[in-house]
Amino acid sequence: MKTPSRDTTVSGAIGPASATNAAATDVMSPRITPSDLAELMGAFNEVTARLEASHTALREEVARLTRDLREANEQLERSRRLAALGEMAAGIAHEVRNPLGGVRLYARMLEEDLADRPAQREIAVKILRASKAVEEVVRDVLTFARELRVRCEPVEVWMLLDRAVEDCRHDGVAGWKGVEVVREDLAPGLVAMCDASLMGQALTNIVRNAFEAMAESPPPPGGHSLALRATPPARGTRAARAGVAISIIDTGPGVSPEVVSRMFNPFFTTRSSGTGLGLAIVHRIVDAHAGRVSVRARDEGPGTVVEVFLPDRSVRAAARSSRKPSGKSRTALAAQHASGDGVAPHAEALKGQSQTENVA
Repeated sequence: MKTPSRDTTVSGAIGPASATNAAATDVMSPRITPSDLAELMGAFNEVTARLEASHTALREEVARLTRDLREANEQLERSRRLAALGEMAAGIAHEVRNPLGGVRLYARMLEEDLADRPAQREIAVKILRASKAVEEVVRDVLTFARELRVRCEPVEVWMLLDRAVEDCRHDGVAGWKGVEVVREDLAPGLVAMCDASLMGQALTNIVRNAFEAMAESPPPPGGHSLALRATPPARGTRAARAGVAISIIDTGPGVSPEVVSRMFNPFFTTRSSGTGLGLAIVHRIVDAHAGRVSVRARDEGPGTVVEVFLPDRSVRAAARSSRKPSGKSRTALAAQHASGDGVAPHAEALKGQSQTENVA
């Protein structure tokens, strides 16, 4: 009888077990197809893109918060400087005002006594004119330095803007006759809780500054224009929290970044006349309302945009059935006042309140 070889015995004993193990391995570890790999890579890329987008958004948010904090600190430091300077200026102004009253009194007496001598009387008139100019400077200094007591009440925003323009339509303001006023009534019925007298004074200073700036620059094709706008702030901006943004846009020579960084400082002016207190007073008034005022160049063409932002606590919408429809209208504000449009019950509060001094 023939004995089977060792190789045949081993092969016959191992063969079936190896096949079983291979089958088990195939069941436990399914093979990855190219489509599965592509799907896996797509999911990985999607997660990576989301992480990168989140990282970019967080980095932008940190940069925005850092910028806002820096601006808030700068505004706080400016307010402290203005307060300290205001106290000093108030003391000086009071010391000047007392003897100035005596000068004006004696000059007026001389004017009356020299009625029969015109040449000598003219000298007394010049003294009166010069002392009046000094008195206006002293009044501006005291307005800037005095403690502001804000008494908020519901005031229609367009009443404030219309009154500010009307208060600048006189011979003491250069350039207003050749300027077309554009009323961009994009948010009719907007009412702010603010001090009508103080806010009217601030807007009057801004409007006067715009008129005088345009008077010093050649008109663009079509002539100079002054755009008035009152809207809730655009979403996605720093001022996007609830509030109202009042914009006054002129077509003057514009402002440089160097001027913008200094224009709210007291006594800073780029003009040959004036005390340079107009925008410093505006800053104090807006700051007293917990608001913010900013200045920038126009996006298109020469000119300046001054925006006053009043925060949530000072704004509410007024729905009135008699309100005219919204839209952009070009019309003479005098005609609007004659028809009663934009005149609120608080209009009388603004009479006599236009302290006027401005800078470029």
